[in-house]
Amino acid sequence: MEGKRQPGYEIRFEKNPRRVRVEFNRTSVADSTRVLVLHETRLPPMYYFPREDVRLELLGRTEHRTHCPFKGDASYWTLRVDDAVAENAAWSYEEPYDDAAPIRQYLAFYPSRVSAIYDGEDEAPHLGRGASMHANAIAGWLLAEAWKAATPEELMAGFCRCLQEAGVPVSRMTIIIPALHPQVFATVLVWRDDAGVKTIFEPHDILQQARFKDSPFALILRGAGGVRRRMERPEVKLDFPVVRDLKAEGASDYVAMPFRFSDGQMNVMSMTSFAAGGFSTDHLGRIFEILPGLARYFEVYAQRRTAVTLLKTYLGHHTGDRVLAGQVKHGDGEQIHSVVWFSDLRESTMLSKSMPQDAYLAHLNRYFDCMAGAVMEKGGEVLRFIGDAVLAIFPIAEASGRHWASASGAAEACRRAIDAATIACERIAAANRSNPQATPIGFGIGLHLGDVTYGNIGVRERLEFTVIGASANEAARVESMSKTLKQPVVISAAFARTYPGKLASLGRHALKDVAGEQELFTLPSPR
Repeated sequence: MEGKRQPGYEIRFEKNPRRVRVEFNRTSVADSTRVLVLHETRLPPMYYFPREDVRLELLGRTEHRTHCPFKGDASYWTLRVDDAVAENAAWSYEEPYDDAAPIRQYLAFYPSRVSAIYDGEDEAPHLGRGASMHANAIAGWLLAEAWKAATPEELMAGFCRCLQEAGVPVSRMTIIIPALHPQVFATVLVWRDDAGVKTIFEPHDILQQARFKDSPFALILRGAGGVRRRMERPEVKLDFPVVRDLKAEGASDYVAMPFRFSDGQMNVMSMTSFAAGGFSTDHLGRIFEILPGLARYFEVYAQRRTAVTLLKTYLGHHTGDRVLAGQVKHGDGEQIHSVVWFSDLRESTMLSKSMPQDAYLAHLNRYFDCMAGAVMEKGGEVLRFIGDAVLAIFPIAEASGRHWASASGAAEACRRAIDAATIACERIAAANRSNPQATPIGFGIGLHLGDVTYGNIGVRERLEFTVIGASANEAARVESMSKTLKQPVVISAAFARTYPGKLASLGRHALKDVAGEQELFTLPSPR
């Protein structure tokens, strides 16, 4: 693939004719006249020592590994001299890729982690990574353009276009970012030069599936370094299904490499080329050089996605959206007209004392799955789990002061609440039948309709969104009558006046702390 020609990224090795020594804690660690000096674009020279000229008894192998897409996987050693310890001070490419073959089994030392490195009679200067005056066009894109991407999909598409314009013959790319999500194991971004970017949210059970377990991604996420397979070579290892499939398609090169977020999280990027010769050291070097910076952009998107997920999981969809939109001030609130749902688990105090903790939690979660799951399926917003109770609302659109994505007309809100209550009853009955040895789930549901204040309450250091007001309290009083009337669902008169379907009357009753009596209702008996 032809593109703009850019100054190359390269590595080259040079024999050093002088004696080179490494000292640590006043002790000679390495001493050699056979040192190879690695010159790598935009990096200071690095000294590589034959193992025969290193005091290996002072080194202890560690589990730390890093990967370079053109040198290979590096193993690390900690240096110990008396009481002085330098963690991961030395490294070696024990099975390097072809471009780094001259330093097979050689060892190098971080200048910053030893006392000194002497080249001849002079101490070698300790140079860090160069400044950002990059001739690398990919680095230029990262600095000037990458920040404009509004989504990770836009970032990936822009990055791949940049690579192609810079002459990198990439045809496919996959990025895997593990997620903090109750249902999703990883966000997978897949780019194809003929189809653009798509996002796949892989569930946790993918960890048990062969397509993941037998892939390079599984190994890399476990810290195994990277993978490079040059399919044009007759001796290429076809040890992964993806490699065999790509070779059958005519791919020339496949590279999978790790990249980390600032908190240490391991992620994976893979690239495929169909061009003759595949990726050169220049191509991979320019990518490898900017990968830490690119990782920070992806980390920002990943953290936002995690924040959105956690807010909506722990607060509810509408409430999570409000927090993300900046409505977080103490005392913010709005008056809304809605169906109020209050449900409660029966005999929870007795069960919590008589059941083992794990069994009680499983029992409680079975109940919540049936109750809250039905509410959410029918467009309700679960606001709180109050111990063993569920507080939820079905907002009514024409009377709500602000837009709710799930809001509907009053009759429809009542219909959805009745549907949710019916589904919850059916699911609890099914759960009890399927677990005859378990303690049966007993419950009560109260449905009411009225005005509530939906707002941000608490103290400034600890806030929550919920609904408050007489209608919320009355919904709880209605639910409490389910035990007295021995009905799983009890419905207020205000709700019944709006609901367009049929309900069964339970007669007139007084509710605690509510003036007067009112007619209460329940679901009609199935025919």
